[in-house]
Amino acid sequence: MTHRTPPRPRTCGNCDGFASVAITLGGRDARGHLRTITAHCPACHGTGTVHRPAAREGARA
Repeated sequence: MTHRTPPRPRTCGNCDGFASVAITLGGRDARGHLRTITAHCPACHGTGTVHRPAAREGARA
């Protein structure tokens, strides 16, 4: 009996799977910590994957 694995979600084409990044603001705070902000990919909203389009019934692959 064969086992089928579920399809893996596709990697986002805009961020290549690196959905969140830390961007330095330049300089350090009073304690010496580097000031950063987090930016998320606008296409995948920080998940790194995109949903596969649903296959239409009767469509050929």
